[in-house]
Amino acid sequence: MTSRTRLRPKEERASPLQQAVTSALDDMKAVNVRVLDVRGLTDIADTMVIASGNSDRHVRSIAERVVEKAKEAGMRPLGTEGARDGEWVLVDLQDVVVHVMLPRVREFYGLESLWDNAPALPVAPPGQARATARRRRTPR
Repeated sequence: MTSRTRLRPKEERASPLQQAVTSALDDMKAVNVRVLDVRGLTDIADTMVIASGNSDRHVRSIAERVVEKAKEAGMRPLGTEGARDGEWVLVDLQDVVVHVMLPRVREFYGLESLWDNAPALPVAPPGQARATARRRRTPR
């Protein structure tokens, strides 16, 4: 059985939606963020984002912020699942699927191991490099 793979140009940048998602995760202090390119592995999405929160309330807040930022970027989510319990919230943004979960739930299900063949993409939102450079400066 052969699978169809889509080739990604080497210098391709993150889409505005992906930037909005990673920015929202950064704003809400999401933990252990992984962005995976799953284009050649599945047809359900182009990018899979997996992140953790410190508590069920934190997980719900992160997911709400992702939805908020996606709407600001002009993309309405197709659906959100799991917000009631807050252990694992899935936000379906069509091309980008975001999983926000508690660390114990993330470890139990091991989504990263399911997508081992997916190349990891850079996580840093556009303004983060400037903020990091500013922090490295020594005070006079």
